[in-house]
Parts: sequence; C-alpha cells; structure tokens
Amino acid sequence: MYNSDTELMFPLRVVPQLSGQRGEKWKALVERISAADSSPVEQAAFTLLMVRLSACQGCSVDSFRGMRGCTACAKQTVKRYRGSDADLDGQFQQAYKDVEQHLSKA
Repeated sequence: MYNSDTELMFPLRVVPQLSGQRGEKWKALVERISAADSSPVEQAAFTLLMVRLSACQGCSVDSFRGMRGCTACAKQTVKRYRGSDADLDGQFQQAYKDVEQHLSKA
C-alpha cells in the first residue's frame, strides 16, 4: 500500500502542522521556519532536526511509519519527545551549526 504522504526525508510542507504539538517555544520555532522569509539554512536545519528525531533514514514505504505517512510520524515524534522545548531548540541550534559547517566546506 502506497501513502502519498510518505517521502524519503522529512518534508517542509509538514512544518506548519507541528505548531500545536508542544509549548510556546516550539510553536515560535515552527512559525519562524514556516514563514515566507525563513532562510534556506534554517529550513535545512529544521529538516535535519526532524530527520534525526524521527530516524527518517531507517524508514521505508512498507514500514509502519511509512504507511502512516510523514505528517503522522512527525506529529507523533514531536509530541512524544521527552525533553523540553528548550532541548529541542538546542538541538535545532546544533543542526543549524552542522548545516552551516557543511555548507562552508563546499
């Protein structure tokens, strides 16, 4: 069974749907990434954050997560994250640094 919501990596189109999954700090981050003036580096960093949290690299179309789709998987991952919103923000900042470092090598 193929789910049209399943992609290879976390899709940015899902970001706005993650807004209400946690507290205000998370909501502010999601709104910043969803904004039209969000930088490509911020978007890449958020994608990297979600790939790391959701373990997208281990997902496949015929896996349970793949059958549910990226939207449901991302919502569940964010909702079940045991750390604080500050922890998530810290992980986003680290992902941002990782993306910047990778781009500086190119």
